[in-house]
Amino acid sequence: MEKTGKSSAVKILPVMALKGIIRNGNVYFPYLAAGIFSVFIYFVYVSILYNDIIKILPKSSYAWIMLWIGKSLLVLILLLFLIYANSFLMKRRQKEFGLYHILGLEKKHIGSMLFFETALIYAAALLGGVVFGLALSKLLFMVLLRMCRLPVDVQFVIHSKALRETVIYFLCIYTVNLLEGLIQVGKAKPIELMSGSRKGEKEPKFLWLSAILGVTAIAGGYYFSVTSELNSMIFIDFFLAVFCVIVGTYLLFAAGSIAFLKWMKSRKGVYYKSGNFITISGMLYRMKKNAAGLSNICIFSTMVIITLICTAALYAGMDSIVHFINPYDMTAQYGKGKITTEETEREIAALEKKYGLKAERVDVYEQTELSVSQSGNRFTVRTKEDGVSGVDAYAEDYKLALMTLEDYNKIENGAVSLAGNEALIYCSGSDYGFDTVDFFGKEFLIAEEAEKFFPEPKAKDNTFMASYLMVVKDETVKDACVRAFGEANGVEDMDAFAAGGAQFVRILLQGRDKEKTDFLDEFAQWCQSRPGFLKISNGAESRNELEVMYGALLFIGVLFGIIFFMCLILIMYYKQITEGYEDRNNFDIMQKVGMSDTEIRGTVRRQILMVFGLPLVGAVLHTAAGMFMVKGLMAALSFFRTDILLGSTAGVAVLFIAVYGASYMITARAYYGIVKHGGRD
Repeated sequence: MEKTGKSSAVKILPVMALKGIIRNGNVYFPYLAAGIFSVFIYFVYVSILYNDIIKILPKSSYAWIMLWIGKSLLVLILLLFLIYANSFLMKRRQKEFGLYHILGLEKKHIGSMLFFETALIYAAALLGGVVFGLALSKLLFMVLLRMCRLPVDVQFVIHSKALRETVIYFLCIYTVNLLEGLIQVGKAKPIELMSGSRKGEKEPKFLWLSAILGVTAIAGGYYFSVTSELNSMIFIDFFLAVFCVIVGTYLLFAAGSIAFLKWMKSRKGVYYKSGNFITISGMLYRMKKNAAGLSNICIFSTMVIITLICTAALYAGMDSIVHFINPYDMTAQYGKGKITTEETEREIAALEKKYGLKAERVDVYEQTELSVSQSGNRFTVRTKEDGVSGVDAYAEDYKLALMTLEDYNKIENGAVSLAGNEALIYCSGSDYGFDTVDFFGKEFLIAEEAEKFFPEPKAKDNTFMASYLMVVKDETVKDACVRAFGEANGVEDMDAFAAGGAQFVRILLQGRDKEKTDFLDEFAQWCQSRPGFLKISNGAESRNELEVMYGALLFIGVLFGIIFFMCLILIMYYKQITEGYEDRNNFDIMQKVGMSDTEIRGTVRRQILMVFGLPLVGAVLHTAAGMFMVKGLMAALSFFRTDILLGSTAGVAVLFIAVYGASYMITARAYYGIVKHGGRD
């Protein structure tokens, strides 16, 4: 008999598990959809990562590195995403498990049923995600290649390692979710399970302390963001700002929302109106959970907005970034006086005729590049003893190029004149801003501070890779400056050092980079064959490599933007649906005592408007403060187009508010449908 009973339990529990999933479809199906989406994203991502093509395509190493970094973030985010979704699911099922226990099922039977439910959800999510992944992985791989501007006529093959890793990774996640459910059921008493979804919450202790700490933490996060500069500390400032804002948001919503509701409750003229009474009392009833939900919505909204802003700005500003870093198509360097402008122009003219391309710029000039440290209007020896040390040493250090007036006027096609004690200065970052310059003890009056100089595009926010150009009257003055630098730096062979310097041949062609390859290859061969050749760099090729790296960043940004948005939608959905089932008995009672359908709609609208409105306000404030740091982080990628960043911010904000508003309408309708008629849970 005992064996028969066990056999019957084994047979009936899987059936009960399946029926439980179907009967609770309004909470299980979104959880299943989240699982399918997560499996799909992860499977496609690792399929691309493990595909041999991504390793052998030209210039794809940057994309491969960025994808590996993105994978680490993806593993963490999907884990937290599904664990969070499962917590809502378990909250909704507590009463049902309590009922099973009262009807005679032991906790081990409920645990077994949970096991079968988890196994079914896992199998369905894995199957659905992999099927969608197999169908769409090649398409998304083509999208990645297009974003990276790599060849797209390639054969994409699914790697077995990607499938195996996906199966194991999600098995671990669903095992964690199962253990969480078993622990909750094992620890709780039947009466607690029966009332778990309706149990009111006590007011948090130290309400005002939490509020003060929350405001302080958010203010600290804003301070780190607003005062951050593009230096070695910006990434530390970024993590500090994010940490402070997240902690502060949770504390402030926990304390502030409750204080606000209690204040509204104390105002009798507001609280004792039929709609407000239910809204305020209902939210106070679950104050802690409500505050946590609002905080999560606010944080994820901010993450979605900032991720999409950065992605949109990077996409729109890609060309400006790569040309800022590499303004020339090719640069060849020679020993001083080894090549002439005339022979260079003759060779380029022949290549123009051969390949049908036109040279937009051909610059041949001499300059001496030095490493200096700046202190006010003084350029001095670059040493750590100057008050700057360690990773921050570059903050006051610059590359400085010395050039004669003749070469400067030739490059700029200008007619500037200088006296022997005068200099023209240009900084690719913020303005120099002084009337004189002390160059290793030699004093010069600043005759002009240039606003532009083609080889070094100017961006006043560029504090990370800024450089100086100092133009002096002639070779005699330039050699004197070089000697002063050498003496200050302890150079022994001063004559050889003063006679040094380099000659540069730089060319910029009209047309697209792909059309320039053969021209530049032949020009590079000619450059390397000339006497005095030192080195050469292909700017067009470097731009292609940067496009690959930034294209991978774009792909990751779009992917994570979608993930964050799905997390946000699921959190909002579960929060409102769960609370709808908790509230419907209350609304049922209110309807029986005379509350009209119009009043119910008004109450629902006000309650959901508060749930959606407060996090949106917080997200807008967080984003506004965070844009200072976003601007600095984008500058680290050599993005200095404020106009593009502002345009991307406006576009993303409008799009997000529109989608957020649509989500509000859909959620309000679903919540109203649950609470309108009351009934059994």
